[in-house]
Amino acid sequence: MIHKIASKIGMKKLRDVYRPGHLAVSIELFPPKTASGEHSLYEHVGKLVEYHPDFVTCTYGAGGSTRDKTLEIVRQIKLRFGIPVASHLTVVGSTVDQLRDYLRRAQAGGIDFVVALRGDPPQGQSSFVATAGGLRHANELVELIGREFPGFGIAVAGYPEKHSEAVSFDSDLLHLKNKVDAGADVVLTQLFFDNRDFFQFRDRCAALGIGVPIVPGILPVTNLKQIQRIASLCGSKIPGKFINDLSRSDLPQWQMQVGIEFALNQVHELIQQGVLGLHFYVLNQSQAMLAILEGLQIRSSRTA
Repeated sequence: MIHKIASKIGMKKLRDVYRPGHLAVSIELFPPKTASGEHSLYEHVGKLVEYHPDFVTCTYGAGGSTRDKTLEIVRQIKLRFGIPVASHLTVVGSTVDQLRDYLRRAQAGGIDFVVALRGDPPQGQSSFVATAGGLRHANELVELIGREFPGFGIAVAGYPEKHSEAVSFDSDLLHLKNKVDAGADVVLTQLFFDNRDFFQFRDRCAALGIGVPIVPGILPVTNLKQIQRIASLCGSKIPGKFINDLSRSDLPQWQMQVGIEFALNQVHELIQQGVLGLHFYVLNQSQAMLAILEGLQIRSSRTA
């Protein structure tokens, strides 16, 4: 029985967020490119925090672009709304000393958690190349954070449909286990649209001895062309029926409503199957996310 979608936590320990009897909700944003976009972002966040998400994360562009803007945004969100925040951090384009400097600034800014990633290559590069004096893998970043900045909670990424660069599913899972063994508190998954992929992924993680929470990543679809582009980049499959339903009309409101209903059905099944949390990729928009949070509360009250 779900009594409430989420509530503010009293401690800054990431593992405490995910506990039986509580559905943890986290929301992922990205840095806007303009001052007006940033103003709009804070307006969206102000609406979303009324549903008391457990924490908000902010990513940044490939190759480390907008990293400083990411840090400023999560600082501002915590300052304005008093909610725990997480900054993404990748090893791309940084030496170890530069990573340490970022972590010191995040620590001084009151950032609670770090989403530790290897990161995508910069635009124009087809494969990852480690920076001289830097790190090669996300597990090395997890180790650095745990060893030198133990106050941070650490999240890492998992891929229900396999990372696009992995030679096999088994090798991808071993990389994930390395990250968890290095000290990660939770796994936040890449977006997916078929829950069977997530359930199989979760089972394989458990069989490999990965004991931290595996939290599904959900992207509320609001536009067919947009999600087809995003899915092609991250290697996620979109069910044919879902595409057909979205294709019945070009009207934005129609596609948003279809996307909201699909996401609600998807997360309802995930909740029934015992997930401890949900991580939403909201694309800096609040309308669809607000409808989903409201829908979750209504469905929860009906089953209480």
